[in-house]
Amino acid sequence: MLESMSLQGKVAIVTGSTRGIGRSIAEALAASGARVVISSRNQASCEDVAAQINARLGSVRAHAKAASISSKVALQLLVDETRSVFGPIDILVCNAASNPFYGPMSEIADDVFRKVFENNVLSNHWLIQMAVPDMKQKRDGAIIVISSIGGLFGSATLGAYHISKAADMQLVRNLAVELGPDNIRVNAIAPGVIRTDFAKALYEDPVREAAIRASTPLDRIGEPGDIAGTALLFASAAGSHITGQCLVIDGGMLTTGGL
Repeated sequence: MLESMSLQGKVAIVTGSTRGIGRSIAEALAASGARVVISSRNQASCEDVAAQINARLGSVRAHAKAASISSKVALQLLVDETRSVFGPIDILVCNAASNPFYGPMSEIADDVFRKVFENNVLSNHWLIQMAVPDMKQKRDGAIIVISSIGGLFGSATLGAYHISKAADMQLVRNLAVELGPDNIRVNAIAPGVIRTDFAKALYEDPVREAAIRASTPLDRIGEPGDIAGTALLFASAAGSHITGQCLVIDGGMLTTGGL
């Protein structure tokens, strides 16, 4: 089983990987043998995380390349540099996303709504299109999209974000059908409340954190590392017969009706 989780010789890109869930996934992939490109908007942050991973593992397992997910040109440069430094891409983790609006959908401006979809759905589509030729050539590959349990229920304040995350789940299902004949697996992970900067408002308030824990059978806020293990499963041979799926990792919150 340990051998089936090995990623020795594999090349991975993880977007939004300088902190939180993305960083935890990148660290797990590198520790399992993959060479990983660390990417976020800030080059200095990317270099810092890559240096820490390389120092911890005692070899060059990580490379830094900043890229804005809102720029198709920047994403193509990310893919091109990955190939130049490490070789063809085997694993793609689309983790980066944004949520620039909090409030009812009746108040969201068209350009903001469009931005949510461009960053959370269209950018994933672009990056997958760019990486898939390498996987098709090898007839092997793993694509992981980080969605959210928000894609499974409504919200009075996060409507556009939740809709975009539901779209990511369908993106995965469609691509699993299209790419399956080339032995490319496409899956999504839908985290619940995870202790990251993105969810600070939900857990830094003691009252809200208590409410979350009360509705979570495992009685705790999730940690980034709780997501990394599933990403490793989806990326490795251990998950070789899993595709088109969206795995909810929320400590059981949805079983109690959610937030």
